[in-house]
Amino acid sequence: MKKRVVLALGGNALQKNGETTAEAQKVVAAEVGEVVVSLADKYEIVIAHGNGPQVGSILIHEEAAGTEKAPAMPLETAVAMSQGQIGYWLTQAINNAFLKRGKNPKVATVVSQVVVDKKDSAFMDPTKPIGQFYTQKEAKKLAKEKGWVVKEDAGRGWRRVVASPRPVDIVEKKSILELVKDGVIVIAAGGGGIPVYRTRALKRLKGVDAVIDKDFAAEKLAELVKADIFVSVTAVPNVYINFGLPSQEALTNVTADEILKLKKYGYFKAGSMLPKVEAAATFAKKGGTGIITDIESLKAALAGKAGTIVQKG
Repeated sequence: MKKRVVLALGGNALQKNGETTAEAQKVVAAEVGEVVVSLADKYEIVIAHGNGPQVGSILIHEEAAGTEKAPAMPLETAVAMSQGQIGYWLTQAINNAFLKRGKNPKVATVVSQVVVDKKDSAFMDPTKPIGQFYTQKEAKKLAKEKGWVVKEDAGRGWRRVVASPRPVDIVEKKSILELVKDGVIVIAAGGGGIPVYRTRALKRLKGVDAVIDKDFAAEKLAELVKADIFVSVTAVPNVYINFGLPSQEALTNVTADEILKLKKYGYFKAGSMLPKVEAAATFAKKGGTGIITDIESLKAALAGKAGTIVQKG
């Protein structure tokens, strides 16, 4: 029996060296495809991915080109657009990698809606910056016209900020699971998923402008598809304490409680390593194996020979 693995590719996975054009990002996607297909004989694979740079570009284009006759698409729709865009690149790359080996490709992208709780406290204090930078005057004007929440962003200018609620469920989970059981490599919950909530009266789905953290959505996906292993694929081979300092120390094999204790001491930064650590620990506490590593170390990490490996303990 193959072990089932959910890979959460970082938001900059297709922009390792600042690639911005579609063709340049396809080149990087081809490298990812080669790695994924090299693992396909041993593992059932589900891929989630970030979308920060890509959805940011979509929003900038939408806001710049929006007119009364062709208005800009809302954020939740832009997330769906980025899912299709990145899913296409990765699907094509994995297909080509299979064909290169003379094998029949089985890969599909599922545009995924991720359910959030409309009462999540994140909606009371939006903190996730998106889109382009504005002057304070421009930002205040847009906030008044469009109902945005705007904040100053680290001395670089003013930006729109939105909520980043925790994922509760994935609407397409049954379809994703059926595809996985049929031997398909599935790309799902891209960019953390399209944020939706269920209305109180009829339990209908409705999109909401928010951004769900990719690692939390991927961990939820790993739970729902009954994965054995959850991997947050990032830019460094391990989680470190005192990262970037002479006393830097790589973490290798740790328990969920041990790494969460280090979190309490402030070793991991929000918006960087912290959500990866929390997601891996959450999955480990539920009986799976959480791994944090880079794509170059992925194969060795899955074999228990590299990366930061988090177990229940």
